[in-house]
Amino acid sequence: MTGQNREVITGSDFKRMLSGAYSEFLLDYEDLNGLRGMGQLPGTHILHTIGAAIMSLYEVKDDSIGGLARRAATGAVFGARGSAGVVLAQMFRGLGKGLIGKQDATSSEFGKAFQYGILYAQRVIPDQPQNPFIMNARAVAKGAYHAVRDNEPITEILQAALASGKEAMAGIDEKEAGPRIMSAFLEGCLKGLDGNFVSPAVSLSLGLNAQQPGMPNPAKDRVRAYCVRMLIRNPKLNVPKLEKQLHQFSSFALVEREERYISVHIHTDHVGQLMELAVGWGPLRDVHITNMSESHALGVHDALMPVGLLAVAENKVQAKEMEDDGINIIVPGSEQAGPSVAELVNAAHSDLAESYVMVAWSPEFWLVFRQAKRLLGSRVELVLCANKNQQAAACKAFDLQKTAAENAHDMTIAAGLKK
Repeated sequence: MTGQNREVITGSDFKRMLSGAYSEFLLDYEDLNGLRGMGQLPGTHILHTIGAAIMSLYEVKDDSIGGLARRAATGAVFGARGSAGVVLAQMFRGLGKGLIGKQDATSSEFGKAFQYGILYAQRVIPDQPQNPFIMNARAVAKGAYHAVRDNEPITEILQAALASGKEAMAGIDEKEAGPRIMSAFLEGCLKGLDGNFVSPAVSLSLGLNAQQPGMPNPAKDRVRAYCVRMLIRNPKLNVPKLEKQLHQFSSFALVEREERYISVHIHTDHVGQLMELAVGWGPLRDVHITNMSESHALGVHDALMPVGLLAVAENKVQAKEMEDDGINIIVPGSEQAGPSVAELVNAAHSDLAESYVMVAWSPEFWLVFRQAKRLLGSRVELVLCANKNQQAAACKAFDLQKTAAENAHDMTIAAGLKK
């Protein structure tokens, strides 16, 4: 060990790294879409996912690297789309776990957090030793480990990880998306640290003015990951007017009058802004704040039915067919533009049912559905079908008189997924 490196990585450095990674994916996402191994259109899904991470840092006052990493993880996990997006989001989650509570980080601390992120990413893919992504991730982690052990600067750690990953992939089919995604992420982080942006990407220091016409806009991937419920004691509040005001900075807002109180249920990304307004509305009680990107219990609030059926529709025709099949909640999405984790979780938070069966008709949705299940817990069951015919057969077996678990069991058998 050299023991001489005293480099400190700040929150500003972290922002530049993420901006660099987004910039790199902005250049590569169309090429990545032509590769295999991470579902359909992996580049597009990656771009949407890192866009959600980027937007979670926009206009945030916290400048600690731990706080920013946690926010980026929240955005990525909640905004993840497709198999590739879920894997990348887990890397952000591990990185956030490794940096939690830190104002700044040494190179060694950041390098260890990065290794932690790779471990989290590996966990969502079945442990197949010959899987190209697993092979690459292990090599990247090994390269980072040796550089961290030698107390190298962060640029050297990232370069060592990148070189180790490329060496492990020598002779492997270059049509595999997983290794290319990892390389693009590392290269983007390096360019971001150096300020060497090679595309007109989002700048978290200058705002969103760097976008050019026709280029993907990360603002469209903004997620509202915090569920806030509260009671306000002010019978004179205008309920429709308050709900309209809340919709300005939320993806979901429900305001109802309950005797002497006003009940508020909102999904937002700026809890502080909401609470600053709320203290002026009247005395508050029973304030509950839930980060929906982390595992949480889905509370029951006067649900209309005991169990609901949730699925994804790619167009109005399929949506109508699903309604006829008895599906209660329909989330828009297709194999190319799959639903985000946020859309599934938000739908389950609608208070329609006490529990849910989420049914998928394509393997493209499976990792996203599983991620939603991890966040929502035991009150959500999954039926993962491979095609629309299987889903239709499964839905015919749905029985409102049975629990979500009983329905999932019967629906799985009806779809021919198990005996």
